[in-house]
Amino acid sequence: MNSRMHSSELALAELGCAHIQCKENAKVLVGGLGMGFTLAAALKATAKSSQVVVAELVPEVIEWNKGPLGECAGRPLNDKRVKVYLGDVAELFNVEQVIYDVVLLDVDNGPEGFTQADNNNLYSIESLQAIRDTLDTGGVLAIWSAWHDEKFTLQLKKAGFKVKTKMVRAHKGKGSRHTIYLARKIVRKIAGK
Repeated sequence: MNSRMHSSELALAELGCAHIQCKENAKVLVGGLGMGFTLAAALKATAKSSQVVVAELVPEVIEWNKGPLGECAGRPLNDKRVKVYLGDVAELFNVEQVIYDVVLLDVDNGPEGFTQADNNNLYSIESLQAIRDTLDTGGVLAIWSAWHDEKFTLQLKKAGFKVKTKMVRAHKGKGSRHTIYLARKIVRKIAGK
């Protein structure tokens, strides 16, 4: 993580939340707090009535964001719309059946467990279907990745999403190229209706 190179983290929220900018009472889930940039961008991209849950696995990351690190992203944890969940974001897809308008995932380095092998489960077909089931009609799952993986695009499609990818730079038009997967929940039509 780098506080100067965070344009792609901002883009994750901006692109993922684009369809709900004016929607009242929108519900957004951010998986991975990091340095708070994606959370701050999600708050900026949604209405004042929105609710944003941020799930973070590492308690120290939350504490750092409450302390001096919070200045980097403008102290988004202080926003009254934010609820912090300490634990694995995957637990929220199995325990609660909250309906989200947007799920933003910036977990690990993308859809392959790079720093934590356990993260591979989050991107399995079963987990992607569980995420899809927690999304409202037309809801979006947006995933940050350090690289593009065409096999993962196919995995998202198999899980019931219409997928687009956007290449974004780490820092305002320069730096590393990152991929944002934008997966919209497909609304399946019932035969005869």
